[in-house]
Amino acid sequence: MRKLDLMTVIGIVSGFVLITISIYLGGQADMFWNIPSILITIGGSIAALLVSYDVERIKNMINITRQAFSSTAMDPYELIAMFGDLAKKARREGLLALEDDMGRMDDPFYQKGIQMMVDALDPELIRDILETDIEHMQYRHEIGAGVYKTWGALAPAFGMIGTLIGLIGMLAQLDDPSKLGPAMAVALVTTFYGAIMANLVLIPMATKLELRSQEEVLAKSIIMEGIIAIQSGMNPRILEEKLKAFLPPDLKAEAASPREVSFDA
Repeated sequence: MRKLDLMTVIGIVSGFVLITISIYLGGQADMFWNIPSILITIGGSIAALLVSYDVERIKNMINITRQAFSSTAMDPYELIAMFGDLAKKARREGLLALEDDMGRMDDPFYQKGIQMMVDALDPELIRDILETDIEHMQYRHEIGAGVYKTWGALAPAFGMIGTLIGLIGMLAQLDDPSKLGPAMAVALVTTFYGAIMANLVLIPMATKLELRSQEEVLAKSIIMEGIIAIQSGMNPRILEEKLKAFLPPDLKAEAASPREVSFDA
């Protein structure tokens, strides 16, 4: 189940609100709105992004952006508890009985691992296949975050280009000192736009996407180790302790406490 990440929404919205309030308190809000500056900073950086990536990567930005505003990562505590239950069932009824648990999670990676375990594939072969899936997932995520990182680097650069264009126009009016101040202000607006785009939206989005990738890698690593441990006949209690090794030390105690477990998503 996809859950909305309110922190991303709150962070971006509050950032723009605070900047807007600061501009209006300065009393010259109209100076911060300049169409040519927008065209140079946003349009120019997007054009350079098209040069940097192929069409498919750009099209995928919609899906990539959705991941930054929502989370589908599985709760590691719930995963540990679930694999403890699966290990107990496997001991009582055998590995074939776990075929009925394939629908316990709507996750292709989990279902694939359970199917291979039920089919009695060699544990090392299962590990090799699942590790390959994780590596390719990480690669896809790195590309997604890389698009935003690249855009975050390009936006300030095109802001500077806009500033240079404005300064050239300002120097052309040196014979009229009264126009130098407003012209300089307009020239700096493009740098302002580029800095806002990069530091409030693009770079934070890349960081959030990297965090989402780490969360998913953790969940899939727990699934992989749990499946291999069950197939090897590991004691359920030992299995849970092994999987807790994936958790930060200060959270291992929390994993030992009873939790309400739901695997509908």
